[in-house]
Amino acid sequence: MDVEALRTFVAVARNGQFQAAADELGISQQAVSKRIAALERHVEATLLVRAARGSRLSPDGQVLLPHAKKVLAAVEQAEQAVRPGSRPLRIDVLNRRISPAQAVYRFYRSHPEMNLDTVTLSKENAAQAAEAVLEGSVDASFRALPADRVPAGLSAERLLDSPMELLVGPGHPLADAPRVRPADLVGHRIWIPGISPGTEWAEFYQEMSEVFGLSIDALGPHFGDEALMDALADSASLATLVGSGDRYLWPRNHDLRRIPLHDPTPVYPHALLFRSGDLHPVLTALRDHLRATGPRVPPDVWVPDWADR
Repeated sequence: MDVEALRTFVAVARNGQFQAAADELGISQQAVSKRIAALERHVEATLLVRAARGSRLSPDGQVLLPHAKKVLAAVEQAEQAVRPGSRPLRIDVLNRRISPAQAVYRFYRSHPEMNLDTVTLSKENAAQAAEAVLEGSVDASFRALPADRVPAGLSAERLLDSPMELLVGPGHPLADAPRVRPADLVGHRIWIPGISPGTEWAEFYQEMSEVFGLSIDALGPHFGDEALMDALADSASLATLVGSGDRYLWPRNHDLRRIPLHDPTPVYPHALLFRSGDLHPVLTALRDHLRATGPRVPPDVWVPDWADR
């Protein structure tokens, strides 16, 4: 059944005249007549009785009218449900402690009127997250994805470079250094539990370890961030790497130290993946916000060869 024909039928029933309905709908009177005739053929019934002063509903038209109004209301609800800005922007931040989640949280704090929802596709790699964006499970995702791996239909904008920092306990030999070079980490064990094989962050740490000759591993069970903080506080040799925008909390007596890396500064290249041409207003506002407020990145950055420079 043609929705526009139903809309025209309801307009004629409301106005009582074909010309008045045509004026309301912004079409010609001839178009109104054609739509009504097509609808009557479809339902195989006369819906309107023409008279000198206009038109009135036939008995069949009176039966159809309330159903036609319900159909048009349902169509309006369906259109409203998918209209840009009418539903929350659903965005994957990968992990709620790392810099993408913190950046989205700051955006929401400064724009509380924005309608958004965050999820963590922490077990999906970049290709799987990109597929989730393509199929509409989420509207956007923060990932480190080379340009040649971005699927058709998606755009990738590198909006959140995250400089890496060393995190150590007070007994570590580098604990009092104001900053350290990657070369200074040679021979120290860097433990990053929870690295999932086949993920982009596994690729990042693998290339970083090869380029700088570092010992980066994920050996042993991962009992959570709190257990990692406990282990660092108790160790004189253990270290880990975190992003400068990542948010980790620990007891004050742990006395953990975050030490910037430099010469060069390894940077994790978070890109925002989204469907090309997506007009959701919250997505547009978020991209503008990230461009304006992204972390300052020093000139001596290092990113993997596969990252989009």
